[in-house]
Amino acid sequence: MKFVCERTLLSNAISGVSKANNGKAPIPVLEGLLLKAEGFNLTLTGYNMELAIKTTIECNVLVPGETVLNAKLLGDIVSRMNSSQVSVELTDRGVAIIKGGVAEFEMAAMLPNDYPELPVPDASHTCKMPVSTMREMIEKTIFAVSTDDKKPAHTGVLFVIQPDALTFVCLDGYRLAIVKRDIPCTKDIRVIVPAKTMNELNKLMGEDGEQMVDVFANRHFAVFHVNGYQIMSRLISGEFLNYQRVIPDGFKTRAVVDARTFIETIERASLIITERLKNPLRVQFTDGMVVVRCQTNLGKVQDEFEADIQGDNVEIGFNNRYLLDALRNSRAEKVVLEMNGPLSPVKMLSADGDDFTYLVLPVRFKND
Repeated sequence: MKFVCERTLLSNAISGVSKANNGKAPIPVLEGLLLKAEGFNLTLTGYNMELAIKTTIECNVLVPGETVLNAKLLGDIVSRMNSSQVSVELTDRGVAIIKGGVAEFEMAAMLPNDYPELPVPDASHTCKMPVSTMREMIEKTIFAVSTDDKKPAHTGVLFVIQPDALTFVCLDGYRLAIVKRDIPCTKDIRVIVPAKTMNELNKLMGEDGEQMVDVFANRHFAVFHVNGYQIMSRLISGEFLNYQRVIPDGFKTRAVVDARTFIETIERASLIITERLKNPLRVQFTDGMVVVRCQTNLGKVQDEFEADIQGDNVEIGFNNRYLLDALRNSRAEKVVLEMNGPLSPVKMLSADGDDFTYLVLPVRFKND
């Protein structure tokens, strides 16, 4: 095998498919990328038995063939070459010679026959949307995904796929994030895609928000085609919480607040909160004001700002990070908080419509 490729193109492709690699895989071949050169193309594949990423780039193939090369070392070598072109040649000794300008590297190659065969997902086309829509849906929900493996289903993003809409749902037991968009779909199915897959998809989609993402899904796999990449992921099995049951219907207190003002107020109050001193924020909604208080061994703070408040006065305890995450990721100018008392979940909505629905659980004060 021998090919010559534009260095930046090859470096970007290696970086992209390497996102599916494990740093320390159970078998060495999974630390590598499968490279297959034929015709005028080079196909690169990264795979960790759960997530596979594949892309094809143009190159000048002098001798067709395939090999497996260590992903990290190959990426480091190519990215640091001081030349516009890079050549890769596989010798009879099982060594890959990589040249760029006057620099020349040799690295051990692995047998392509040892590389695990990718499953054939047989997933049918489900929906299509612009990159900008997919990115918005990911970023407005992924912050609430669980990192606790005790409930594996909650470590992923729930896709609720319906003929006329697509909904993303994430929860971790302390907050819930829901985003629904009117996207025509060809299926009626619910699947749970690992959070890692969604994060890597977000990185690989590119900056062109008008480019389209094609989504394929069945009961076992999700496949995404975007920006020249094919991203294939095994789904998470298990029961996802019936999230619709936990969303409150009415409210006793309703506050319309400026999101930026609320964020800045919480950030100031959080200066006296540390990992060791995790006292909750006391947030009082009363008489057209939001009053934020907190006290730890580092000090004491009180801050306030004006808001449009209707209904009963109420004081609620919040984990500062959970409240900040919801406000920041909402990207809204104004948010609506609907509350049913100090110990009920707080519902957060956009003041401009059904852009998102968040729930944040309150924190019980120690003296309550």
